[in-house]
Parts: sequence; C-alpha cells; structure tokens
Amino acid sequence: MAATATLSSKYQISIPKSVRDEQHWQAGQQFVFIPKGKGMLVMPVPSFEQLKGIAVGADPTDFRDRNDRF
Repeated sequence: MAATATLSSKYQISIPKSVRDEQHWQAGQQFVFIPKGKGMLVMPVPSFEQLKGIAVGADPTDFRDRNDRF
C-alpha cells in the first residue's frame, strides 16, 4: 500500500518515514514541485555536483538562441 500524509491547517505535509528512508531524503534538503495533471511531482533539487557531466555527448551545433524564441 502507498504511504499517505495529511495536509495540516498550516498547509504542511510530513513525508512518511518509509518514503524518506527509501529515497534517502534528509532534513533541510530542498525540493521542487512540478505540476502533473491533477497531481504534483515532488523531486529533490540536485546539487551542482550531481549535474556535472549530464550533457556529455550532447550535440552543441543545433541549439536555440534567445533570438529565435520569439
């Protein structure tokens, strides 16, 4: 069964311990909220170290510039 939580009167949600342990989430960690239809995707904000090398092998010749956005 999925873990559940209740929205408090102060609009706060406590993440169940089983979820925190499984995801290795720590106190003070920042999260991003991404709307998905009628739900919300909650993901930890990655550190710069975690993003290092994410674009290795990307083709830099076909990119959009600010001038071709409008």
